Amino acid sequence: MLNECRGMYPRLMTCPLFYSSSNKGESAAMKFRKYFFLRILTCILTIWIGVTFIFFIPRMFPSDPVENMIGQIRSRSGQMDPVELEALRRSLRVQFGLEGSLLEQYGSFLWKGLLHFDFGPSLMSYPTPAGEIIRTYLPYTLILSLTTTLIAWIIGNLIGLQAGFRKDKRSSKILEGIAICLYPVPYFIIALILQIVFAFQLGWFPLQSNINSMGGAASYLGSLLRASILPAVSMLLLGTGWWIISMKSLSGTTAEEDFVLYARYRGIPEKTIGRNYVFRNSVLTQVTALAMSLGGVFSGSIMTEIIFGYPGVGTLIQKAILQSDYNMILGCITISIVAISLSTLIVDLIYPFIDPRIRYS
Repeated sequence: MLNECRGMYPRLMTCPLFYSSSNKGESAAMKFRKYFFLRILTCILTIWIGVTFIFFIPRMFPSDPVENMIGQIRSRSGQMDPVELEALRRSLRVQFGLEGSLLEQYGSFLWKGLLHFDFGPSLMSYPTPAGEIIRTYLPYTLILSLTTTLIAWIIGNLIGLQAGFRKDKRSSKILEGIAICLYPVPYFIIALILQIVFAFQLGWFPLQSNINSMGGAASYLGSLLRASILPAVSMLLLGTGWWIISMKSLSGTTAEEDFVLYARYRGIPEKTIGRNYVFRNSVLTQVTALAMSLGGVFSGSIMTEIIFGYPGVGTLIQKAILQSDYNMILGCITISIVAISLSTLIVDLIYPFIDPRIRYS
């Protein structure tokens, strides 16, 4: 009976198997309110746990950011008066949120950082606020990662659907084989190959990203495009490979279900079966993965940006870790955690519009 209900996809709205008997007396609005409240609560709890971890982990590092900065100041200015040095140390500890007990620092971080996104000054570019530097780097990461993630998702799912639904076609086997060969290759190898061939040997693109922000709009956009092509291609290759393999597995399993066979017996065209039966039943898992990927673009692709010298948030995180810049680390990762949690929440709320089998119950 379950497969029969799934087979008649347009009738799933009225299929009794997808409603809980305990919820028969509840109105649709009440079900939605309960569903919405639980999802909001889960989202808040996820964010709180995530930011708690990133607050405590940097404080386990052996280096002290305040002492690092004092060392840099003394190396440039020579000897300092001990009283002035101690006053500077206290001032820096207050500015970096390191004054008081660990619990007091944690409370201050939750109030200023999580609720107001005020992470204090950056150690690397003192006294510039960390949030201001993040806002400078973030657009580059969004342009690169958001675009490549969406393109890879669309291409990978279309190819994966063909590979899983029409397994016997030669083109499907070739594309699947390319994806299987590409996906296990470590990212940095593909990035280095692209860099050596197209930047070093052929000279078509810059070896390290060099964005000209001093000239006019045309010069800026042209340099941004040239600096983004190789990182984007390397991310597309691996990203598309993963989506192909994932969608192929899902659609291949769905294509063998009884309701798909029943649709064929009824003489429904293959294109309709692939679009309305196989794709719509397989895409839900892919939408969940896409939501997490879109949230993750706020932290940047660290390996991509480091190899190509791309001025994104990933490069910023690497610099912050090397220089023990607590405020910058907290700022970058907090934004990423919030973005991933909110993306997942939004997808949870729109699931029933994507798949009628799911109800707010």
